[in-house]
Amino acid sequence: MAHSASSTQPAGRHAVSDDPSVGALVQSAMADVSTLIRSEIELAKSEIGRSAKKAGVSVGLFAAAGVLLAFAGIYLFVTIAEFLTWLGLPRWVSYLIVTVGLLLVAAIAGLIGFRMLKKIDKPERTMESLRELPDVMHREAPGTRRRALPVVSNGRVERRSPDTYLV
Repeated sequence: MAHSASSTQPAGRHAVSDDPSVGALVQSAMADVSTLIRSEIELAKSEIGRSAKKAGVSVGLFAAAGVLLAFAGIYLFVTIAEFLTWLGLPRWVSYLIVTVGLLLVAAIAGLIGFRMLKKIDKPERTMESLRELPDVMHREAPGTRRRALPVVSNGRVERRSPDTYLV
């Protein structure tokens, strides 16, 4: 007597399906997400590595260009001095004129830079906060300490009266 596979199940039990459980699905999804994140991190490392290599080569090329530009400037000034010699000036006078000209341009650039540096605003709020730091760090008993709190309004720091603030 031949029975089919479906008729061999015991009575009262449900048929076991081939569908995975919710826990197995969540575990599989977490593994897939973890693998995806690792893969993305590896891809980012690879791309950043290539980008860093390109940036390093670019910086090196800019440095080489700067050095060559400096040498070109030297040769330009030698050429100017030789041109002045060609015009009939003694060679030492020609080179002296070029040197004095370079010193004047350097002095003017330095003076302008110094004046611009003097015009830079000081970080007044930070300096005031740093001056108050020892007062803030000083410990007193709670409820007996009075300290004026700074208030910022319209970009200016103002202090409140110490009587209005009790710690």
